Amino acid sequence: MEARLLDAHNAERRRAGAPPLIWSDALEAEARDWARELIDTGRFAHDPRPHGHGENLWTGWGGRVFTPEDMVGDWIEERADYRPGVFPDVSRTGDWTAVGHYTQIIWAGTTHVGCAVETRGDQQLLACRYAPPGNIDGRRP
Repeated sequence: MEARLLDAHNAERRRAGAPPLIWSDALEAEARDWARELIDTGRFAHDPRPHGHGENLWTGWGGRVFTPEDMVGDWIEERADYRPGVFPDVSRTGDWTAVGHYTQIIWAGTTHVGCAVETRGDQQLLACRYAPPGNIDGRRP
């Protein structure tokens, strides 16, 4: 699972001209703690605690099992609204949140990622943490 999540991120980074990410067990542990809290409480929100890392969240329901490529692929689909520029002016919609998962994936200054998938019933939840974080005002992805 970890290798496939990392490969899905790095395939898009290659396409965008960004250097590959390195897997971080420490970031994975952070992501797993938050993913477990979300799946246990039924909430879906970014971690409000100051952790100093970027974060992408994904969830899916239904009778199917989503692959790592499906999950990360949903974030990559935001590329359709992405336009190169200085953050936060990076979306064709005028709203950076329409591309925020995507820009975190391709953020050139980000070097490490760690992700975790948690499942409960028919829900899967993916949390990824990124270091250093992306989506910084005044900088280019």
